Amino acid sequence: MLVCIGEILADMIGEEKNGVTTYERKAGGAPFNVACALKKFGADVKFVGSVGDDLIGRFLIKYAEDFGMDTTYIHQNTERNTTLAFVELNEEGDRSFCFYRKNTADYCMPKVSDELIGSADIVCIGSLMLADESCVDYALEIIRRAHSFGKTVAFDVNYRTDIFRDTESATETYKKILAESDIVKFSEDEVEIFTEDYVNSLTDKLVLITLGKNGSEWRYKGKRNAVPTITVKPVDTTGAGDAFFAGALSVIDKKVGMPLTEQVLNESLRFGNIAGALNTTGRGAIDNLPGLDTVNENLNKINI
Repeated sequence: MLVCIGEILADMIGEEKNGVTTYERKAGGAPFNVACALKKFGADVKFVGSVGDDLIGRFLIKYAEDFGMDTTYIHQNTERNTTLAFVELNEEGDRSFCFYRKNTADYCMPKVSDELIGSADIVCIGSLMLADESCVDYALEIIRRAHSFGKTVAFDVNYRTDIFRDTESATETYKKILAESDIVKFSEDEVEIFTEDYVNSLTDKLVLITLGKNGSEWRYKGKRNAVPTITVKPVDTTGAGDAFFAGALSVIDKKVGMPLTEQVLNESLRFGNIAGALNTTGRGAIDNLPGLDTVNENLNKINI
């Protein structure tokens, strides 16, 4: 079982037609995206997050319910609004973000019980909360409790310049979480931000790096391998990395307690690559997630 902890928000995806920009509301937030993708891929998953007791918050809780997610651990804050992320796409489907997130609900994350952490195989930590110092302590405390139970901790960097305008101090904050995590994910752009030397220094971690249309790469215990992906025509890349991460983790979760062999790592990235690629062929981070059968049907298109 996996527990995903972090932001849940509404992605407001913009589109300009005839000089007028309109925004389509979609459920989002990286750890919530990962949780929904894990659910779609057949994994047992719980999500922990906070929304406001407002129109957007109620939309997100209903969305989660309709998706089949357990909403027990989604807290409704009566004093704060739900976070919004405004997203604009270019002609290639690549996105730019602008967050409406000042003193919103995900600054006040709910407590996580020992029972929930103890029931998990993998605990996934979101990164948006790291913009607030108290939430950094919250994340570190959960990670240390997870490790006390012998659990694996996964962390996606998911760096957003709109949240962290001071890159130097932001990377130092991130490094506190990276140092304590077992599985860490970077995009190739994030490798440049943190530097190749730093990423290479994480020899005690399983490092996953997304490479866009070129697939992804794993690095583990001094070894590495790049795994290709399938070719698609992207419409919206929002959530592609989350679908990839969920796909890879869903494979790894089935191997908990077993050695992470090169074959397991190659298979996890192949599954993740296909999930991420197919997710870009429609709008929104969750609405276009491929099902388990669809991903499996495409596995033979990638030789590893």
